[in-house]
Amino acid sequence: MAGLTSQTPMPTALTLHQTSRVLEIGFDDGKTFRIPFELMRVYSPSAEVQGHGPGQEVLQTGKRDVGITDLQTVGHYAVQPTFSDGHDTGIFSWDYLYHLGADQEALWAQYGQRIEAAGTHRDAPMTAAAGGAGGACGHHH
Repeated sequence: MAGLTSQTPMPTALTLHQTSRVLEIGFDDGKTFRIPFELMRVYSPSAEVQGHGPGQEVLQTGKRDVGITDLQTVGHYAVQPTFSDGHDTGIFSWDYLYHLGADQEALWAQYGQRIEAAGTHRDAPMTAAAGGAGGACGHHH
């Protein structure tokens, strides 16, 4: 199975909190994490976000208010959320969710550094960021 070892904690509880936009997940090692939807979205394990190799990651911005509209379980090892912006190709294994929960401070810091390095900001719309040439991404008004 995808990255599961006998040491991988299994979730005992999974709750979507729509108003505070966090996924609350409790594991059988006694830890409970509250993972913001935004963090899940910007660190989605999908190719669309991660790219197809190191350095090909697509920096996600403007996701502070993203919601999760649906959550499907995948086998016994992962969940596949549908985000309110239409993104639904990320498969989050239990160990990946554990990593997001346990390491979220470091992940937020890393995300902040990537945004700064890209010269953009957390709430920038994706289209402008993707265009890179000051909005010259083919939109005609």
